[in-house]
Amino acid sequence: MVSRVRVWLNRTYAENVFFMDQLRRNPNDRAVEIHATHGDPDSPVLAAADTAELEPENLSPAGYVEYALDQCARRGIDVFVPRLHQSAIVAHRAEFEAAGTAVLAPPPEAVAVFHDKVIAYEAVQAIGVPVPPWYRVRSGDELVAAVEELESGGHKACFKPASGAGGVGFRVITRTPFSLMHLSGFPSPYVPLDVVLEALRQAEEPVDWLVMPRLEQPEVSVDCLTGPDNRVRLAVGRTKNGRRRGFTLHEQWLEPARRIAEGFGLHYLSNIQFRMFGDRPVLMDVNTRPAGGLHQLSLCGVNAPWAAVQLALGEDPGEVVPPFLGQDYTVVSGLRPLRPVSLPHQRPETTDPLPAVPAPPSAEPADSVGSAAQALPL
Repeated sequence: MVSRVRVWLNRTYAENVFFMDQLRRNPNDRAVEIHATHGDPDSPVLAAADTAELEPENLSPAGYVEYALDQCARRGIDVFVPRLHQSAIVAHRAEFEAAGTAVLAPPPEAVAVFHDKVIAYEAVQAIGVPVPPWYRVRSGDELVAAVEELESGGHKACFKPASGAGGVGFRVITRTPFSLMHLSGFPSPYVPLDVVLEALRQAEEPVDWLVMPRLEQPEVSVDCLTGPDNRVRLAVGRTKNGRRRGFTLHEQWLEPARRIAEGFGLHYLSNIQFRMFGDRPVLMDVNTRPAGGLHQLSLCGVNAPWAAVQLALGEDPGEVVPPFLGQDYTVVSGLRPLRPVSLPHQRPETTDPLPAVPAPPSAEPADSVGSAAQALPL
């Protein structure tokens, strides 16, 4: 009898409820139990897991490794998928393996290269992958020089942190003075240059930003599955052009993604993002973790999370080829149940009694959250 597989996802994105769903619906009908931890008691991944715990706050990276090793030992974890403190965890891979846990993440050298976008751009350029023009800035004067250089070439300048994940901190520079236009409608990524310079003047510490031209659509995120032997088993591009999304196997996207994944040993699941600079694709970002939208490959008949778990367990799935490419689609919010948890005490003590509030009827359904995104066809 084949034993069940115990998988742990630590503090991860809400969208990974679909990652968990795919593990349970694996094509081998293997029993999978999922453990999840998070700092937010209302994270939907806690409700989606078979067992769940709140993570302790304010742990150092070294303290978190000790916490993680204890979780793996107590919970009998077979495969650990780390997002939080990935760098520290992969540096202690041998200790996790000694505890019987495979760490589904690249080796520390690969994680270190792509933690800093400047180091990453220099490294991928060295193996022939094109990148956009970029400038590392730490002061207002450096920012102005970079923006003027890009604008002189007819480009719109943008900036983002030199290290970080996703679109956190991404802004587009505009010369338009701050006005009520910036306060109407939804928040915009556009920020006036003079506002940024004033913020830099008032800042107590220097920034560490990457300034580059704003790249054009389509954006193509190539999801890769790479074995410990550095051989890519799966590479599929997910295209994004406005609301419309789709899939591609065109080599102009897949070839440079494979070169990066194999050349730097991005073992297991990674996500390599490209956009257009003029008439050619250039690298935008590399994530050394599963993308939040990885589950969308299910529209191509592919279960990438399960293939990655197989690899981590030493059960090579071989080359994973999509049997078809799914139709174009869009992403909308969906409902997911939450755990019936008691939140920590929120109010300061007061001598005045609070008004009585009737309890909700017992027939009411559990709370739900719309933070997880589902793919729907167009």
